[in-house]
Amino acid sequence: MMRKKIVAVLFICFFMPLAFSQNISVVKLNENEVQRMASLCKIWGFLKYYHPNVAKGNFNWDEQLFLMIPKVLKSENKEELSKVYLNWIADLGEVKACKSCNAADKKESFDENFDLSWIQNTNLYTEELTSKLKYIENNRSQGSNKYVKFATNDNVEIQNEIQYPNFEYPEQNVRLLGLFRYWNVVEYFFPYKYQMDQKWDAVLIEMIPRFLEAKNTIEYQLAISETIMKLDDSHATFYSKEISDFFGRKHIPATFKIIDNKVVIDGFYDESLSKTSDIRIGDVVEKVNGKKVIDIFNENAKYINGSNLNVKMKNAYAFIFNGSTDSVKVTLNRNGVISEKNWARYYFKDFKIKEDTGEKYKILEGNIGYADMNLLEMKDVDKMMTDFKNTKAIIIDYRGPFMNFMPFLIARRFIKNEKIFARVIQPDLSYPGHFFEKKPKTITPMSGKYYSGKVIILVNSNTQSSSEYSTMMFQAGDNVTTIGSQTSGADGDVSEIEFVGFKSKMSGLGVFYPNKSETQRKGLKIDIEANPTIKGIQEGKDEVLQKAIEFIAK
Repeated sequence: MMRKKIVAVLFICFFMPLAFSQNISVVKLNENEVQRMASLCKIWGFLKYYHPNVAKGNFNWDEQLFLMIPKVLKSENKEELSKVYLNWIADLGEVKACKSCNAADKKESFDENFDLSWIQNTNLYTEELTSKLKYIENNRSQGSNKYVKFATNDNVEIQNEIQYPNFEYPEQNVRLLGLFRYWNVVEYFFPYKYQMDQKWDAVLIEMIPRFLEAKNTIEYQLAISETIMKLDDSHATFYSKEISDFFGRKHIPATFKIIDNKVVIDGFYDESLSKTSDIRIGDVVEKVNGKKVIDIFNENAKYINGSNLNVKMKNAYAFIFNGSTDSVKVTLNRNGVISEKNWARYYFKDFKIKEDTGEKYKILEGNIGYADMNLLEMKDVDKMMTDFKNTKAIIIDYRGPFMNFMPFLIARRFIKNEKIFARVIQPDLSYPGHFFEKKPKTITPMSGKYYSGKVIILVNSNTQSSSEYSTMMFQAGDNVTTIGSQTSGADGDVSEIEFVGFKSKMSGLGVFYPNKSETQRKGLKIDIEANPTIKGIQEGKDEVLQKAIEFIAK
């Protein structure tokens, strides 16, 4: 009797109209019920991308999920659960034999992400259901799919998903729908799923209760944020008005780095406002509002995007000093003297950020060419390379957050023969979960323009995505050395996905070195490690650039 009451309550929770669902008290699912919801997520997503009639768009697939939830929860054992799924599949119509699928099975593919082993889970599914799912896999949808297609650069584009009102905190079924949509897009189309710290299956089990039991808007959106950050991908981002309000929209007018578990001020967003609060470059902040900086970072790390720890620390700006009040108390070490100060906080729009007016390129002492890729433009390349023709080395600085162009015109001057500089994999829409390699990316020499001096590439955690890809292009050069610190580890064109209303992103293509070694999460190959130090920042030194100049001098 108790079991029937629980199912009835859950049915009401999942089907009550949107206008009346905001304050429902959700019955917590037990472990077995969570497992069954996870199985529904997987089968719903599998049919969405594999079943020919579903892929054509013959059904309202969201509605199908809502109808299945109470049926799945009501099942008492694997026989009942399997029967629910078998009846559902039967209602979807005939799956005809696929003659072209066998040929697709034989082509070489990248299979690190592919995993349909759950189909054979004997604890959940009968042999009949396993056989039926396997048949659908072997005779899967070919050609166009209503819900996914290739974007311009062969990464995926998600399409034709129904939008819902009040998505900031929708009813339970829509919250679950958002999780299931997102989970399956990552499951089948994220090229780096196999590199995540937490198994994607485990993320699903962890997040189903979190999404269902979220008591308010913030709990729900924090669950979304945490799920996205579990991709361990610097491209994976999440922004919302509510989240910004929760963490605080006011910031100090200075930039910083986290070094040795402490914050050191290394620049200004607004120099005038920084002077007002007596914020100085080189200030070492040990505590914020009485709490150690590293403890604040660790508490919030699950909400900070980043392929690796260095990038998470770089992206921690909105989590260390920010808040909703006009000031923040800091404990700082300035020239060996410990003191407490109140630093003013402002909305970012109030900062008068100075445009970077530095030189695009120049010749340093010692006849060394220097190019700032954050400022350089395509139109500058020919003149710059003419000016650099007789230099003994060129330093190409990729440590800025932006890049204006893809530098083939420069990189082609650093090789004598055609070279492969990258291998790229893209999702296989004919067999979701598989990926296949595109034609290797090559670079050809520019006749009569070869530069014979040393080439140094400077990189750090700001070197991300297209900047990493461009650096790989340079690294194919004949006499190139990379100096700096771990790069962002987020290479490959970006795909946009969403949690019912909330936009997010992920790396959409997989990028590897010619020998197939990974760039994602690990970052690019570094020949000489060089990192800024607190002492160097306090003395106004660019230690990474100095390292490059010292290397050239040798």
